[in-house]
Amino acid sequence: MFRSIFAAVLAAFALNALAAVDVNKASQAELESVRGIGPALSTKILDARKHSGFKNWGDFVERVSGVGPGNAARFSQAGLTVAGEAYVASAEPAKPAKTAKARPGTPKSEAGAESAPAAKAAPAGGR
Repeated sequence: MFRSIFAAVLAAFALNALAAVDVNKASQAELESVRGIGPALSTKILDARKHSGFKNWGDFVERVSGVGPGNAARFSQAGLTVAGEAYVASAEPAKPAKTAKARPGTPKSEAGAESAPAAKAAPAGGR
């Protein structure tokens, strides 16, 4: 019994390895065979690939709109590779941190700091 389960698991991994689709070599039909990639996305991939092949997953995620780290991980699990490599979360280049910018028309003194609570005025009448 254990041998038959082991053989089934081994066969599943072997089929997955044979089903790998390299984004740099695949036709539109092959791209669409990957779960989650439809005609619109496969067209975007092919258009981005016309200029040059994808160097790595980070390059792929950056150049193909509609593909982020989450989709890249799902496509990789479904058999998509970039330059023969499966997706690794650290393959995406680090993005610079966003800084707060002043709104147009806001005085400089208010742009960078939060306003402090206003001091309460003393009541008129001297109490």
